[in-house]
Amino acid sequence: MFRGLPRTVIALGLVSLCMDTSSELIHSLLPLYLVAGLGVSAGFLGLVEGLSEATASLMRVFAGVLSDRVGKRKPLILAGYGLAALSKPLFPLASGVGTVLLARVADRIGKGIRGAPRDALLADVTPEALRGAAYGLRQSLDTVGAVIGPLAAVLLMTVMDGDIRAVLWAGVVPAALAVLLIVLLVQEPEHTRPAPRRSAGLRRHDIAALPPAFWRVAWLGALLSLARFSEAFLLLRASDMGLPAAQVPLVLVVLNVAYALSAWPLGHVSDRLGRRGLLVAGLAVLVIADLLLALDPGRWAFGAGILLWGLHMGATQGVIAAMVADVAPASMRGTAFGVLHCSSAVALLLASVMAGGLWSLVGAPATFVAGAVFALMACVAAMLRS
Repeated sequence: MFRGLPRTVIALGLVSLCMDTSSELIHSLLPLYLVAGLGVSAGFLGLVEGLSEATASLMRVFAGVLSDRVGKRKPLILAGYGLAALSKPLFPLASGVGTVLLARVADRIGKGIRGAPRDALLADVTPEALRGAAYGLRQSLDTVGAVIGPLAAVLLMTVMDGDIRAVLWAGVVPAALAVLLIVLLVQEPEHTRPAPRRSAGLRRHDIAALPPAFWRVAWLGALLSLARFSEAFLLLRASDMGLPAAQVPLVLVVLNVAYALSAWPLGHVSDRLGRRGLLVAGLAVLVIADLLLALDPGRWAFGAGILLWGLHMGATQGVIAAMVADVAPASMRGTAFGVLHCSSAVALLLASVMAGGLWSLVGAPATFVAGAVFALMACVAAMLRS
């Protein structure tokens, strides 16, 4: 079924599935809890979402460099997922915005620690001809978790009569399972490890030594993140259009079904037909999705916009990762993925803060029009990339 993909690739996909089930169960309820329950503004929500990502930016680079220096990926992967798992109980225990922000930041720091070593390990163990499929599979399984999480949130909110705290406790279980899977199933073959180096510190020449082809890909990744602000604004847009609170998490279900069903097959397509054309097509789809979401023509058009948003993610996220694996030297893969994740996180901070500001000052349509403009800029940049 998995067409020759290494066991570690499948194991990391299952880890992502479990952790994203936990995260999306919790995060599908947070925007409404913060805005409706605690009375924070959309602008503050954008700041929370952006800061929670940006706080981990330096960790992404450091963890990637460290995994290259010491020649090991798994300990950092375990540490990152472990910290995210430990943050989950803070959400149901929170009595105010401060604790929620602390938990969100801790969760994202964990993501910052694990992201670059995990993506580098995928490249270490996967043949070049299957990289698109490998990254696509991990994204697909990750996104299956993003479907299960909001569905579980809807079901549990109904069964537990809207008791958000009780529902948030359910998110602790799959996070713990993700950590267990890493311990038992993720392997790091000796012959694919980069050579250990004496110093584990972050030095400027580590980053400067990355080839120009990598920097072109990193620039595209950052521009893509600038066009793709936090999905929390999709949930607020659904609520703004009159969707009942208990059904709002279904927005993430629709989005992530499209993402999960498209990421793996489109990864195979990129292995066979090339990556740039698929990236351009995905960005064009995002432009259309943003324009549909900027309008208010009814729920069917809104649903189409959400589906297209998920499809664009399936066509772009794994492809960007495979492009980095294609151009980064084997001894610097951790560093390369760290820089990619860091630059994308900074861009996402700017996008989320800008989206919240536009929403508060001008209105919801302006947020999505701005997203369409940045997506069009990224599309043109991808077409011009040599």
